[in-house]
Amino acid sequence: MNETSPVDGISFRFVESNGIRMRVATMGESGPLVIMAHGWPESWYSWRHQIVAVANAGYRVVAPDMRGYGATEAPAAVEDYNITEIAADMVGLVDAFGEEKAIIIGHDWGSIVAWNTVLLHPGRFSALVAMSVPYSGRPPQSPLLSWQESYGDNFYYVLYHQEPGVAEAEYDADPEGLLSRLYLSPDSPREPATITDRKRSAGGWIGRLGKPTALPDWLTRNDLDYVVNQFKSAGFRGGINYYRNFHRNWEITPQLADARVSVPTLFIAGEKDMVIGGAPQGRLQGAMRRVVDDLRAVILIPGAGHWIQQERPEQTNAALLEFLGSL
Repeated sequence: MNETSPVDGISFRFVESNGIRMRVATMGESGPLVIMAHGWPESWYSWRHQIVAVANAGYRVVAPDMRGYGATEAPAAVEDYNITEIAADMVGLVDAFGEEKAIIIGHDWGSIVAWNTVLLHPGRFSALVAMSVPYSGRPPQSPLLSWQESYGDNFYYVLYHQEPGVAEAEYDADPEGLLSRLYLSPDSPREPATITDRKRSAGGWIGRLGKPTALPDWLTRNDLDYVVNQFKSAGFRGGINYYRNFHRNWEITPQLADARVSVPTLFIAGEKDMVIGGAPQGRLQGAMRRVVDDLRAVILIPGAGHWIQQERPEQTNAALLEFLGSL
């Protein structure tokens, strides 16, 4: 998968990081290094609007295909996707680009990676932007156990992703079916779901997600085709393995129980992002300030959903550039 970048000004480069070969989309020859970590099921391409805007503002931007995605290597073992390895990938990118420190920006799973990378390697990062997934400290119990207690026999995609080989088989068989149902706005029209039984035994995930009647206005047919083709080539196993490490991540990071985020931090989410579950700005600020020393702002973009940097690129870019300019 050694193609030319579909976005003018952005080029691809392969680098060695933490023992694996990573493909990165990069733009900007000088200035502070900014690493953008995507989530699931995504690609470097999720950052297409931000790479250009941030690079044009004087930064050197690096957006990798994360471990297991796109043209980056995908180790075979599930445990190779634990948070210490993924965090080490991010530090390896800082080293590969010859810098002592970088600014890290993450969305979705990339946000989990960004929070943990700054906590595990505080001397290597100068600022943090987290999108969609907030952080309020290490929970007293493994999150996987909490979800198992909450959902029991009912379907929950995170628990579905724990089943060896099952979710990737469903998604690999119909990548467009999954991605087209996920890459939507909160108010996007859908057909009725074909699986309505809440029990896991009733089926997998795609059938529980109503088929869209049209693409959202922020996603073109070419955009969707590009990401679908990335997953047709790489498959879904690597990304799902991040989920399979939720319990392991909790077990191997007891040192984070009292750890604090000391660098300047910005949080951005869509007001209707299901991850924050309707939490208002004040509640999110209070939760994060328990563990974040320098929380500069919590920005909730009205009407927007989970795919914030794609749904509302102008507002996201404005918030990013204001924060970066304040550092």
